[in-house]
Amino acid sequence: MAGTSDQVSRTAWPQLRVADWTETRDTLHMWAQIVGKIRLAHAPLVNHWWQVTSYVNPRGLTTSAIPHGAGVFDIEFDFLDHLLRLRSSDGTSRTVALEPRPVADFYRETMQALRELGIETRIQAHPNEVTPAIPFDEDHQHASYDPDAAQLFWRQLLQANRVLGEFRSYFAGKVSPVHFFWGAMDLACTRFSGRTAPPHPGGAPNCGDWVMVEGYSRELSSCGFWPGGGEEGAFYSYAYPEPDGFADHPINPRDAFYSPDLGQFLLPYEAVRTAADPDRAVADFLHTTYDAAAEHAHWDRATLEEDPNRWQGHR
Repeated sequence: MAGTSDQVSRTAWPQLRVADWTETRDTLHMWAQIVGKIRLAHAPLVNHWWQVTSYVNPRGLTTSAIPHGAGVFDIEFDFLDHLLRLRSSDGTSRTVALEPRPVADFYRETMQALRELGIETRIQAHPNEVTPAIPFDEDHQHASYDPDAAQLFWRQLLQANRVLGEFRSYFAGKVSPVHFFWGAMDLACTRFSGRTAPPHPGGAPNCGDWVMVEGYSRELSSCGFWPGGGEEGAFYSYAYPEPDGFADHPINPRDAFYSPDLGQFLLPYEAVRTAADPDRAVADFLHTTYDAAAEHAHWDRATLEEDPNRWQGHR
């Protein structure tokens, strides 16, 4: 007998303790930064740096199509075959193995693969938003890759991407895609009120303040999933600028809480994974923390929100 939708949902959310894959996570973070910076080098600026992100796909994470000359190329982390795939619209391709190796070796081989494809690329060859920021070609410290852990992380992202995508569908105003930011290694979705925001003060390690000014140029409510902040990672939600009363707004589920140190609401991934209905737990968190931002900052909710099921009766 087929399982119920709740049973399927519970088994779809894999367990991955942060402590069990920290070294792999940190190495993969550096690899993702290299790939993200390649996209940054070729793609035109889109508001809030949306042109630099990656996206969850059926095999891992992809840059999607990146313009180059009269064609395009893309780069994909394939966590099933454990390969970095580089493909050009002229029909050529290269692969780089995802295996235990220093960041310096991964960087060198990836840049060589681009040259072989005729895609000359120069990037700022050190990471952002981390400390210390070891130049990629000198980084022999990060050299771990556990393929099982990497695949489990991707499966966490699959579930987070699915539920965040459902949440996104309730908003008719300006809203980002569900996308993966390589700076902090988080999957995010951001809603905007339509109003400007005060200049962000910056302060991210090894990252120019002007980067944050662009990222936070409009009033927003942002949410996502990050492989930190909890024993198995955490869902998060914050507002910029944070309105008075935001932190004290009642939210669900009961395992969620406001972190004064981080200035955001957190819901531990392990609380989601073990919930009777994980999808509902995340949805409740996303909707109630958005309510906290929209209500206390007086967003024009009647204009910005919409029912994604409004045409259900006609389909």
